[in-house]
Amino acid sequence: MPGISVIVPVYQAEAFLDACVNSVTAQTFGDWELLLIDDGCTDGSPALCDKRAAADSRVRVIHKEQNAGVSEARNTGLREARGACIAFLDADDQLEPQALETLWSLRERSGADTAGCAHYNVSPDGAASPEPLLPAGVYDNGAILDRIVYPLLGERLRAPVFNGFIWRYLFSGDILREHRITFAGAYLEDELFLMEYFCHAQKLAVTEQPLYRYAWNPASITHKYMKDFPQVFARFMERKADLAERFGLDAARPQWRENSNWAGLLIAIGNEYAPTNPKPLGERQRAVETLCRQPEMAKAISTLAPEGMSRNKQLAAKLVRGGHFFLLSQLYRLKNHL
Repeated sequence: MPGISVIVPVYQAEAFLDACVNSVTAQTFGDWELLLIDDGCTDGSPALCDKRAAADSRVRVIHKEQNAGVSEARNTGLREARGACIAFLDADDQLEPQALETLWSLRERSGADTAGCAHYNVSPDGAASPEPLLPAGVYDNGAILDRIVYPLLGERLRAPVFNGFIWRYLFSGDILREHRITFAGAYLEDELFLMEYFCHAQKLAVTEQPLYRYAWNPASITHKYMKDFPQVFARFMERKADLAERFGLDAARPQWRENSNWAGLLIAIGNEYAPTNPKPLGERQRAVETLCRQPEMAKAISTLAPEGMSRNKQLAAKLVRGGHFFLLSQLYRLKNHL
């Protein structure tokens, strides 16, 4: 039984997979297994995975015939993992050499079930800027709820928004297995996973040392158009509501639905006006108006005035609240060169 199972979903990752695996094999902590989940790749990734497994017995490969998405790939890894602790690593990212040793030791010294760290945002030119998780220290269950669960539940507007990055943590395998915590869906599945996990975790130890290198690409902010985003977001909200009810979270953040719906609405508007959306501008505007009339969105718009957001989001929210959808369309037409 290895100390740590590192789970890596692999999809069309040939260009950067070697660097990712090298960052694990170079760890100062040697009691690990690496699970490479080939999620139906059609490039050279499967052969590369097999090559790395043949070179190190601690590397295991699970080949999936068809691409099923990152959630199912991670769930496959969870089913196969034998480690006392679980870590997640994306195929285009890397661990700092002392990452596993530091998190393992931090968890052991503090008696915590979970450890967490800061990370580096690494831009395409190689520049790395650190981003903290939380101030260094040990957090009990109440503090975990206040600093992680409640922000993920209903503090999705005011900057800085707490990010649901699962790769900043060393998770307890016992908690994951006992409560059968898995990933679901293709949108913000990591946020829901963290919420459920940290409703069970009792103690979190945090270091401000950046131990993970996240490949950050500013160009990805202009996301590809998701045709079914409203349906995907609605399903996400259903799962979030289920978690809130199951763990009695509503009382602590009574307006979490309105806050989350506003955040989703602003993302949906950005998605509708994405340059890759083939629809004409007028049709996009009508789609936004229809979305704003949906009962849950209409309630959020009428009862909550967003504050503390970026200048562009603040302006978009103001135009939506005032019903100025033509002006909103013109704003995005200029911004995205539509």
